Amino acid sequence: MQIGELAAATGLSRDALRFYEARGLLTARRRENGYRDYPVEAVEWLCYLRTAQSLGFTLAEIEAGMPLLLDPATSAAELRAALERKLADIDTRIAGLAELRAGLAQRLAEPLDACPLRKPAGPSEPARRKARTIRKRAM
Repeated sequence: MQIGELAAATGLSRDALRFYEARGLLTARRRENGYRDYPVEAVEWLCYLRTAQSLGFTLAEIEAGMPLLLDPATSAAELRAALERKLADIDTRIAGLAELRAGLAQRLAEPLDACPLRKPAGPSEPARRKARTIRKRAM
């Protein structure tokens, strides 16, 4: 299968296929005329690869787990464990993003004239301001 045929069968660009080949994620033999010749199984392999990417796996993670993806039928339990680890990782990131969001929302809740990048005023700040005002009036 030539690169154009593989691109049409997978919906990937020729550049993407060349990129995957350069990374070692896709192999092709060279014909006498120099054209790449991909095996028919490359279509299914690229579907696995793109599915893994759409589920949040990086190319480095896919490269590390390539032996599992080469024969998914016999490594279903290991692939499931990898998906569970990815899910736990995503849950951790979501929790971190929720904390970040809460911090941003707290900063935006400050008075409009306050600089949102300064440390938020603690509960004792109004008391300190009042004490300063009283001291100035007493002078």
